[in-house]
Order: sequence, then structure tokens, then C-alpha cells
Amino acid sequence: MNKEQSGVLKAWEATVRKTHAAKKRANSIFGTITMANATDDDLENNNDKSDNISGEPYLVEKILPNGDYYTGQWYDNFPEGQGKYLWTDGCMYLGEWHRGKTMGKGRFSWPSGATYEGEFKSGYIDGIGIYTGPSGDTYKGQWVMNFKHGHGIRFYPNGDWYDGEWRRGLQEGLGKYQWQNENHYIGEWKNGMICGTGTFVWSNENKYDGQWEDGMPKGNGTYYWPDGSFYVGNWSKDPDEQNGTYYPSESSQAASLEWDPQTVYIELADCKICPSENVSIMPSQKVLAWYSAKTDDNPRRLSIDGRVSVGIERPDKMHMWESDDDSTDLTEVRRDLDTELLCVQVQHQHDDTNPKFNLELPLKVPKLGKRPGETISRGHKNYELMLNLQLGIRHSVGRPAPATSLDLKAAAFDPKEKIWTRFPTEGSKYTPPHQSCEFKWKDYCPVVFRALRKLFKVDPADYMISICGNGALRELSSPGKSGSFFYLTEDDRYMIKTMKKSEVKVFIRMLFAYYNHVRSFENTLVIKYYGLHCVKLTGPIQRKVRFIIMGNLLRSEYTIHRRFDLKGSSLGRITDKSESEIDSTTILKDLDLNFIFKLEKAWFEEFCWQIDRDCEFLEQERTMDYSLLVGIHFKEISANGEFVPCGRRSSSGNYENESTPPDMEEHFLDPKRWGTIKLGANMPAKVERTIRKPKSVFHLVGEQTGECYEVIMFFGIIDILQDYDITKRLEHAYKSIQYDPTSISAVDPKQYSKRFRDFIFKVFCEDT
Repeated sequence: MNKEQSGVLKAWEATVRKTHAAKKRANSIFGTITMANATDDDLENNNDKSDNISGEPYLVEKILPNGDYYTGQWYDNFPEGQGKYLWTDGCMYLGEWHRGKTMGKGRFSWPSGATYEGEFKSGYIDGIGIYTGPSGDTYKGQWVMNFKHGHGIRFYPNGDWYDGEWRRGLQEGLGKYQWQNENHYIGEWKNGMICGTGTFVWSNENKYDGQWEDGMPKGNGTYYWPDGSFYVGNWSKDPDEQNGTYYPSESSQAASLEWDPQTVYIELADCKICPSENVSIMPSQKVLAWYSAKTDDNPRRLSIDGRVSVGIERPDKMHMWESDDDSTDLTEVRRDLDTELLCVQVQHQHDDTNPKFNLELPLKVPKLGKRPGETISRGHKNYELMLNLQLGIRHSVGRPAPATSLDLKAAAFDPKEKIWTRFPTEGSKYTPPHQSCEFKWKDYCPVVFRALRKLFKVDPADYMISICGNGALRELSSPGKSGSFFYLTEDDRYMIKTMKKSEVKVFIRMLFAYYNHVRSFENTLVIKYYGLHCVKLTGPIQRKVRFIIMGNLLRSEYTIHRRFDLKGSSLGRITDKSESEIDSTTILKDLDLNFIFKLEKAWFEEFCWQIDRDCEFLEQERTMDYSLLVGIHFKEISANGEFVPCGRRSSSGNYENESTPPDMEEHFLDPKRWGTIKLGANMPAKVERTIRKPKSVFHLVGEQTGECYEVIMFFGIIDILQDYDITKRLEHAYKSIQYDPTSISAVDPKQYSKRFRDFIFKVFCEDT
């Protein structure tokens, strides 16, 4: 036997020993599992255990690079079938897997002793299952994406229990709540509060049957006594609004005639609803090693163009008119006349004098654009509106209020939760005199937005100074495609956008979910909102202007050289400016993109995970048409105004642009300034230049060139309030007749979310 044959035999014997050992360990956990046999040829042709030629899951035991542990069935670089995963922090999952995600039936346990046993879907608690808290409280029922949603029974630690309908983790719909003292309520709920029509029965058999609001009787209702007496009337906590009639029974005593209905509110004050538990981290929030680490045992899957994917094969649907035969003319792929015209138009855009298409041309610093917006000064048509807005903000933020808690009651999110304030020109008890016209000011859900500003660490004084200080607002020269107008504060920190009534309704509807999302995910890329208001002019016009205040994602001490608004669609997604007209303030679109964004490994893992969470949230809220706004600052610029690629420094070796401080590296090495670097802000990264060839002008991602530049990046998800309403449905139907349905922006939220993620995970990759 020669050395080569001996080596093969030893390798085969070692593989058999490890397989038998793994099988014994797995059988001790899961019981006997049928294994597909591998032939000798399979073993000889496959030295890497991670590939299974038989096409069946096989048993593995892995200590993962981050210290986590997995044992169970494995297939195609991912857990598939039964498996056990143990995190270093003590969390554990035991159950079914599909393509590396918890899918099917399983059991998840927390270090605190809490457990969930039931159904999972794509990493989320989703389906029927039982959650047992560390204090012994339990919930058995339906779940949707980590939320109690549907019918379920909850037993609380203090002995209370609830049996009924849930929505997004709170009681909503019909349900019964019983207290430990045997008082119980049967009826309607809303946002975790008794609200609607229902019956409350005390342990002494007294009963109230009628209308409720915020956990108390409100409206028409009847109070019954066991002896047959009853009281009918209109109920309110305000004694002045309370009125009704008492009807005694023949056996009742005269003393009951002096009964005060307000005692009911005193009794109900002691009947508190147990709050929802705070779960430290959900299974879907746990990072799995195969989505975050690249090892020899578990190689990351490469995409078609050679870039590392996120771990899940994402079909390349972006190349709408791509042909396998390079000789095929693009116009032969699409026979539709309108699409042929579009093809001709885009082909004409291929220009060898444009660096987007010609690698021989260097990338140059765009000319410095004028500061965007027109200052609103006296005489401007919207000068009074600006004064009204500033007066209202100063009143809302400066109004005395109790200490803000981040644990908000469900009532704070009620669409009816709004405050109207009248601002007469001569002033009032609560408002100052002013030189603008008389107007009314509305605050939507003020408690929620006060909590959001606290959550986002916004100082109230700084907030007021930015919007209401001596500096005037600036109005952008033209409204956006939606018809909304935009205003910038003097320090560029905040952006104010006018809104349609339909957009306000969408935001109020999703406000509860938005608040929970941004609170749960500190590094969310979803844009931050700080206030929602309305100005109503009281003159003969009676005009209402609704607007929202949000953060400016691209505000930075560095000059932003390139700005991109990326959606993952192609129809109309190109700027109408020539290369010479593009300046530092121009917002480019998908078909203008000529870079791949490369993030350091840890940042890339965090980015992919967060994009998934944010898109799942937006998909659940049925919104679409959002985009990823990206800003790039190039760190090194030559004396003649060209961006200098990595490894090819300028002849002087100096930074020639005043916006790039010479001590930039020290900025990132100084621990005191690490706080300014976070996901989506002040991120050091690289970009790789791409080129669009004549026959690939429709590809959303160009061909990589290997030419990289060091940059600082800023990015976030914007425009999240577009509902997939009848207008968007009609737009989709109309454009689908003329163009490829996958190329248009207006598509179903689920399809939009998938397409958006597919595209983003193509243009962002790990810097290896």
C-alpha cells in the first residue's frame, strides 16, 4: 500500500470515528435518527465534511468561533432538522431548524429560567406555544413575530389570569380577566386596557354592565345588586358629568338610596391589570454564528459575482433584462414597445466621458453645492407659518409635564390622544402674544413623542434652540415627489416635512409598533421621529398644515461627497443631471450607483442583522416605497481634486481637502470619540468602484473593478410612511402593463421588503 492510499484510508477511518461519535451524542439528545449512507467515492471526492453529497442532513458537533455550541443535523452549511444551540450567555434552543433558522417546533430557554416551548418561524416565536416566565407566570396561545397575537391564556404571578384575544402583545378584542380576589371582567379590550362594552362582577356579586374607557366606566351603564336593585345612568369619573336613576327592589333597604356611584371608581382603582413582562431578548434577536462568522468548517456562501452573501441564497432578480447570451441584443428580450423605448433611452445614457462607464477616468470631487434651501425671512409666503410652527414647538416642549417614563400606557398611543391649543395674537393664560396671525396648534400623542425624544437622548433645550432659536428655517426650493415641502433648521440637525392627512393616519396607526421597535433595537436604521403636529389657521381660509419633525441623517462635520437614495427598483431610478451638473448636494439613485460598500466584519454582521429586523417591522406594518439614504465622505483627495484609491496616495502624501482633517485616524483611535461612531453614522469603511458596461446598463449592480477608497459612511432608512393604499395599487397595475413589474417601485409590501433586502445585500459586503 503506497503512502497516498494509506493517507486516504486513515482519513476515511477518522471520518467514520467522528461520525459515529457525533451520532451517539445526537442520539442521546434526539433519539435515533436515520442517516443516509455515504459511498467511498463520496468520501474521496469530498474532503470537506461540510458538504454532503448524499443530499441528506448528517450529524455534526461544532464549537463555533464566537464560543457558541451546536450539535445536531447539518446540511449545506446550515442546521437542517433537529439540533441544539447553546449561546455563551446561557440561552439555549433545542428543536427544529431549516436553513440555519429556528423553524418548526422547539424549546428556547433563558438564563433567568424563563422558557418557551412551541412553534417557531424564521427565527421568531410564531404559532402556538407556551411561555413560562422566571416568576412562574405562563402564557399559552397564539404568537406572531414574538408578539402574543390571537387567542391565548395568561396566568400572572400574583394569581390573576386572562383568557381572550391579544394583539401585538396586549389584550385587544374580547376577553375575560379574573383577579386573585375573584373579581372578574368579561368584555372588550383595547391596547391592554378595558375599553368598549363589558361586564365587571365583584366577588360580592355586585355587577356593572355597560361602556368602558381606559379601564373605568364611561358612558351608558347599569350597576346591579344581588337583591335586584339597579342604577342606570351616564357614568363618568367627573361627578359633574355623572347622572342616573336608582331603582330599588322590594327587599332593598332605604339606606341604598344614598349610595354614591363614585364609590365604584374607588373600588376599581384597586383592580389593576398586571403589566406585560419585559423579556430581555427574544430568540430572533440572538445572533447565530453561521450568519456572523466565516470559518473553514462553515464557509460563507458566495454570490454569483463572487461577493460574500449574508448566508441565505438570494435570487438575483435585479437584472431584469439580463441574457445568458452576451451577443443577444437587449431589445430582443423585451418585445413590449414601451419597454423597447426605455431600453433605447437607457442605452443612449452610456457615455464614455462619464466615469460611471469608463474606468480610465478618475473619480473627481463634485463641485461644492450651495447650502440647500431658501431662508424664510419676513415677506416670504410661509413666514407666518414658520412663526406659528416655532411658537407651537416652544409651547409643546416647554410645557410643564411630569417626569417622562419609557414604559408608556396603551392610552398614550390612542389616535384620540391629542391636544389643541389656541394662540390668539394678544396672548392668553397659556400662550404668549405674537406678531403672527391667530392660529390653533395640535399635538398628536404628546406623551409618546416626549418619550421618543428622551429615548433618542434629545435635550429639550437644545431641541427648542435648533427649531425655535434666532436662526430662521430654510425651505427647500422644490417639494418632493409626494408633494410635501421640506424645511431645515439653521444647524441642519432637524428636518421638518409637511404631511398629508393619509400619512398622518398611517403613522398614528403604526406609532405603537414604531415606538416598540426603536426601543427594542438601539441601532435601528429606521429614521428617528421627534414630533407630529398640526397648525390650523383660524381666518376665512381655515387651512390645516400637518408636519413631522425628524432627524437629518446626513448632518456631519465632514463634507458629504456622494449621496444615494437606494430602493432596489430600476424604473425612473436615475438622476436627470449630467456629470458636470452633479454637485455635493445632488441625491443620486439606484442606476447612478457606481460603488460597492465594504464594511468591517463586525459592522457588516450588525448591518445585515439590523436591516433584516427593520424590514420585517416595515413589512409587518404594510408600508413600502422606503429607501436607504447613503452619504459618503472620501478620506483622501489629491491636489487636483481626485479621489485617491487605497494604496495609491497623492504625491504630497497630504490631505488636500479642508473638510478632511489631517488627524482623522486619531479621531477613530481616540476612545473619547468612539461614541460618535455607530451603525449608520461616522462609520469608517471602504467603497469599491464598479463600472457599467454597454450591455449591463440595466443591472442595478455594476461590475467590480478592485479599485477601493477609504471613506466615512452615513446611512439610514427613510420615507417609511407610505401605505400600500388604493393609489399605489392602481399605480402598480397601470405600470405593470407597460413595464416589467419587478422594475417599478410600487409593489406589495412583502415583495418590496424582499426586493429591497436582496438589493442592499448585493451592494453591501464584508471587507475581507
